[in-house]
Amino acid sequence: MELHTVSLAKHHIRKDFDCGQEVLDEYLKKQANQDIRKRIAMCFIISDEPKDNRVKGYYTLSNTSIPRELIPDDLQKRFPYAYKSIPATLLGRLARDRNFTKQGIGEKLLIDALYRSYLASREIGSFAVVVEPINEFAEQFYSSYGFTKLPDSGKMILAMKTIEQLFE
Repeated sequence: MELHTVSLAKHHIRKDFDCGQEVLDEYLKKQANQDIRKRIAMCFIISDEPKDNRVKGYYTLSNTSIPRELIPDDLQKRFPYAYKSIPATLLGRLARDRNFTKQGIGEKLLIDALYRSYLASREIGSFAVVVEPINEFAEQFYSSYGFTKLPDSGKMILAMKTIEQLFE
């Protein structure tokens, strides 16, 4: 099976998508297209199209910012004091259908999201990729790829400098 990551489109089959988290399932089925149209978030899916248009997993990307006071002190000194918030990329949702476990789909989605974020950061400023894990399992997943927790926020970040090293 050769998997491809592409922008969500109308021909992608998502009605049976089930990742085990209702909020993530419903987002894909009911909200993702609206967010794309309104330019709130972009949604990318993984499938083995053109053979099969079923969504096996997805993620969303959008712009965000991190309040300066949430950034660890060792990183804060990189920014001029006048910056009250630091631009970043939000990896808002990432989910894999339970029918496609043990295929590395979650990892492929994350790597694709990081790569797209890195490419965009070369043209639009972004200090880091930010995630807000939905549960402890998701937090462990992101931690295993180098994301670190921001104090008092529930958010985790991976600096763009680190991501750049993955792809350069």
